[in-house]
Amino acid sequence: MKVVIIGGVATGPKTAARLRRLQPEAEITVVEEGELISYGGCGLPLYLSNLVPQLDDLRTTAFGLLRDPLYFREHKDIEILNHTRALAIEREKKEVLVKDLVTGQERRLPYDVLVLATGARPVLPPLPGRDLWGVSVLHHPEDARQLKDGLRQRNVRRATVIGAGLIGLEAADALAAQRIQISVCELQGQVLAKVFDRDMAKLLETHMVRRGIDLRLNCRVQALEGDEHGKVCAVLTDQGRIETELVILATGVMPRVELAREAGLSLGVTGAIQVDSRQRTNDPWIYAGGDCAEQKHLLSGKPVYVPLASTGNKQGRIIADQIAGLEAVFQGVLGTSVLQAFEWNMGRTGLGEEEAKESGFEIITGLISGHDATHYHPFHASLTLKLVADRSGRLLGAQVLGPGEGIKRLDVLTTLIQFGGSLEDVMGLDLGYAPPFATAMDVVIHAANTLENKRRKRVSGIQAQELWQRLGAEKGICLLDVREREEVENLPIKIQGVLWIPLGELRQRWREIPADAEVVAVCERGIRGYEAACFLQGRGFSEVAYLEGGMAVWAAYQE
Repeated sequence: MKVVIIGGVATGPKTAARLRRLQPEAEITVVEEGELISYGGCGLPLYLSNLVPQLDDLRTTAFGLLRDPLYFREHKDIEILNHTRALAIEREKKEVLVKDLVTGQERRLPYDVLVLATGARPVLPPLPGRDLWGVSVLHHPEDARQLKDGLRQRNVRRATVIGAGLIGLEAADALAAQRIQISVCELQGQVLAKVFDRDMAKLLETHMVRRGIDLRLNCRVQALEGDEHGKVCAVLTDQGRIETELVILATGVMPRVELAREAGLSLGVTGAIQVDSRQRTNDPWIYAGGDCAEQKHLLSGKPVYVPLASTGNKQGRIIADQIAGLEAVFQGVLGTSVLQAFEWNMGRTGLGEEEAKESGFEIITGLISGHDATHYHPFHASLTLKLVADRSGRLLGAQVLGPGEGIKRLDVLTTLIQFGGSLEDVMGLDLGYAPPFATAMDVVIHAANTLENKRRKRVSGIQAQELWQRLGAEKGICLLDVREREEVENLPIKIQGVLWIPLGELRQRWREIPADAEVVAVCERGIRGYEAACFLQGRGFSEVAYLEGGMAVWAAYQE
């Protein structure tokens, strides 16, 4: 059996390595137009920030061997044709026309099975000045190498990142770690628009500004300006001119589908290659996977394009199994995405609020702030967690951010969502507990308890974004601050007319609250506010709620 794989970064090498284990006699050839193969592209920001010392560290095995063509030939009997571009697929002849980019020689590679793992390419906005020296992307190891060399040579002190998606924020964080003044320009009205709902993004935006990032939302970049030496010196936007010495374009990626399109293979609504659950294209002898292929969302059932190395590796394994005659399917994705930036861990899984509504779900949401370990453990840290569920209690999505360990919580919720779990399922989880790892009632369970109370209308919660909007448009809302004096002095609510009654005094002083007011109880993280709301309901207050997430969330809005 002759198997030709086009693409040598993630899905391609994974397919080849798995297939070799299943089919020892197969002829496996990987075609890659670049020099480097099988590298960890997700580690490029770590190299840029000096957390990864050498670029070659991103293409070594866990036991220290460099994954180069010689490694694949000697250890796996896989032929790697790097510096080789695939020019065309001739489906009737079952051949691929390729060109050696060093010698210029063209030849045809016959195949029994063809795998397309052509990946994605950066989306480059048509900006005047895009070709100036000092303007780059962060997509390939060579991009990272050039960026790092440029930082050294020019002693850069100001840099601008255009785009506030995953790569944009990772790049901004990598540069900020080197004490470079960073400006981030984002066309949309929030950061990480494909990851967070607006309320969660607001918390991150405030944190970034606190960290000294010049964050510009709803910002349209008009041109890049160069100096007399042809080096970028400014970014021109509709919000003014930004002096800069370096620009990173991080405006997204798009699937590389030219070969597939020209060969007559079907593309999906996302623009990526359309495949079935076995990663087959509309040609039974051609498979596709990784960043060039479309996926199905497990909750909405809609085609989506979520390019991730984790997905590409899983699909590569499935493609190899299919070629070897084993039964295997790729079920789909939940859009789980995580990152670490500005000392915060953050991510999402499942559906956000608007996505869930667009998919026809009647939803409820809950947002809480808590700790990843007991408050008395010296290494505890805070995190904020948002859950999205439908009215039946079925869990639909989760978002998390903060310095605390939120990603392991997100993985727990991802598993539950994938298997159709409900809020009650979360509430009953037998999670590991010890002071270094969690609170006795883990923040995940606390979040589910909170949303279940809300779903069953035991008590009302209001999120900071809604409260902020209502306070600007309505009168008659009484903010009841139930924190202790020191907390109030350290972080006051900057709105006139706040009524301060510490929770410990509320049972004696509750008659001071206007009987006809709509009361919103506020504390540091929401727990005492919830207790206050329950108490006031018992005293006959009909319109009472607590601020979800407390001041830990509200502070982002009043800043």
